[in-house]
Amino acid sequence: MECDKCGEEAVMHAAYSGAHLCETHFCRSVDKRVRRRIREDALLSPDSTPEDPERWVIGLSGGKDSVVLTHILDETFGHDPRVDMMALTIHEGIEGYRDESVDACVELADDLDMRHELVSYAEEFGVRMDDVVEDDPENMAACAYCGVFRRDLLEGYAEEFGADKLLTGHNLDDEAQTALMNVLEGDVTQIAKHFDASLGSFEDRNEGEEFVPRAKPLRDVPEKEVALYAHIKDLPAHITECPHSSEAYRGEIQELLWDLEENHPGTRHSIMSGYEELAELTAERYRSDEGADLNECEQCGSKTGSRVCRKCRLIESINAV
Repeated sequence: MECDKCGEEAVMHAAYSGAHLCETHFCRSVDKRVRRRIREDALLSPDSTPEDPERWVIGLSGGKDSVVLTHILDETFGHDPRVDMMALTIHEGIEGYRDESVDACVELADDLDMRHELVSYAEEFGVRMDDVVEDDPENMAACAYCGVFRRDLLEGYAEEFGADKLLTGHNLDDEAQTALMNVLEGDVTQIAKHFDASLGSFEDRNEGEEFVPRAKPLRDVPEKEVALYAHIKDLPAHITECPHSSEAYRGEIQELLWDLEENHPGTRHSIMSGYEELAELTAERYRSDEGADLNECEQCGSKTGSRVCRKCRLIESINAV
């Protein structure tokens, strides 16, 4: 099998496009899609200058997605004085697993000479995910706890570091799964939040928003292609599944999408194309018909629609065991 561009040996075949690409042209293809997404989302504000650069905080877990994202961003903006990038790693307290991925984060940040900050559940919340999973006071999947805690730290520290954008390594599979889950669950408000949080163009953002907006520059790239890119570039990615990963419903959706993609190449792209348009319409509706205003959590001061935020309620439950 030869590369469509140069005749060299192809290392991948993209069924959704029909392309056969060698290592060089495959990596160029991934780079091109990420940079196109950055342009289309207007990620870099036209007001950014060397005297007043934008600050981007990258959620760097050490897995393939965040490592690839950090590498491409550094290659694209590493010498651009209009952008000030730093990496933020969160240690959940998962013995063995997170220790190795933190090592990958440190190695990559050192290689790129990028500022790198490490925070942990233990220091911030007084809990470790290994203990939370063992006690499980709310009878929930581990990912349900971890998602709340991780989101709180990412958003809180992005704000503390003065970030203009929070960048995460969600790939096409991640986003298509979330889209399909929201539609199947009939969660219209979550669809609207998904658009406002990370899918809309940054040209349309309002000043003084409640949260640091998220960007997902990898969201056009399938998961397997991200993994192949990390392998070809020999990036220090820790490619091992979390031992507590147990989102049963998302796993079912993942299997469904794999089957659909195999039988109907391009399904993931089609889902996201229609979903983003639907999400934009939904966001417009809910912006004009907003419910309760956000309050400050009585315990930690974070923004919440309730008296006490979800994170603080979970910590109370964990500590009560």
